[in-house]
Amino acid sequence: MFYAPWCGHCKRLEPIWNHVAQALHNTDIRVGRIDCTRYKRVVSEFGLSAYPTIMFIKGNEGSYNFNGERSTEELVHFAKRMERPPVQEVTDTNDIEMLKQSKKNFFMFIGESKEHFWDLFYDLAKQFQAHSYFYITSENLGKQHFSFDKSPAVIVYKEEQHYIFNVEEWGMDLNSSLTEWINTERFDTFVKVTRSNIHQMFETNKYLVLAIVEENKIPKLPIHHSEFLQMVESVIVQNRDRFHRDFQFGWIGSPEFANAITLSDVAVPSLIIYNSSTRHHHIPEEKPHELTPESITMFLEAVRNQSAKAYGGNGILIQLYRMYYETKTALINIWTGNPVVACVLFGLPGIFLLLILYSTCCTDIMDANEDDNDNEDEYHEKKE
Repeated sequence: MFYAPWCGHCKRLEPIWNHVAQALHNTDIRVGRIDCTRYKRVVSEFGLSAYPTIMFIKGNEGSYNFNGERSTEELVHFAKRMERPPVQEVTDTNDIEMLKQSKKNFFMFIGESKEHFWDLFYDLAKQFQAHSYFYITSENLGKQHFSFDKSPAVIVYKEEQHYIFNVEEWGMDLNSSLTEWINTERFDTFVKVTRSNIHQMFETNKYLVLAIVEENKIPKLPIHHSEFLQMVESVIVQNRDRFHRDFQFGWIGSPEFANAITLSDVAVPSLIIYNSSTRHHHIPEEKPHELTPESITMFLEAVRNQSAKAYGGNGILIQLYRMYYETKTALINIWTGNPVVACVLFGLPGIFLLLILYSTCCTDIMDANEDDNDNEDEYHEKKE
């Protein structure tokens, strides 16, 4: 973990990082941290742009950034994935059963490790190793656990279901279609969206359907917020074949995060759909408490056929307003978070500005008085 002592996010991560170190204590993985204010050379050496940055350094093979949710479980999974080869072979039926019961998503290549299909799968496993698990097994063993027409085949197992990759369904060449399929299927059907993983979801090129609720400090949701999430989730669960290709469903536990998208104060609970390529967002006409699975389904169809009203975008006026809104929000957060620091940051410049204005005005007045005195002396001399 690359950190700075003054970074608030780094301080909040500290107890989680200690738990990660304890969880990996008996493995070959070493957990450490570097204070970038003391060792400034590492900032340029590793191309750091923000704190904290979590990185897995794999010897001569390079380094890999962690961009997932900063929880102990996710960080430990990330480290264990990166420690092993990109693709692991499974030769025992009990091992496949254990994988299915582990409640972690994984991709499985079924067939022999040869020809272009396998080479492409292996390259994508290296590309997405930081995000998912990848395995290979034989056709005979695969048939005991998964249903597929013929080998070679690729399946993804998640949420106690498996889904088969079908190149004809995606309507592209094998390289592009398998890449996009893995990139989208690595996410859960209904995932928690955070500042750490939202940019990865943007890469799916889907509409992002966001159910906005508010977690308390535990974190825990109020009952009516939980019920709202369950209703939204039921839409994609019951209509996966209909909407999965175009929409990624998720939920946000922080209204402030959603406010940055809509540039307004979003009520909770509520629902928005965000288009990351155009930066437009859509809001249902019904009030949140009036939403039903049927009205949400109609709303999704309206967004997909572009008949739903769009807000935001990339226009000049919107960009200017976005700059104003983000600046205002940042200043408010600084003030509410630490008024003393805010006073120092904004008070000192103001004091210096007043001193400069005061000294400038006083100088003009003194100069004016001296000029008046000189004129009076000249007048008296002439009169005498």
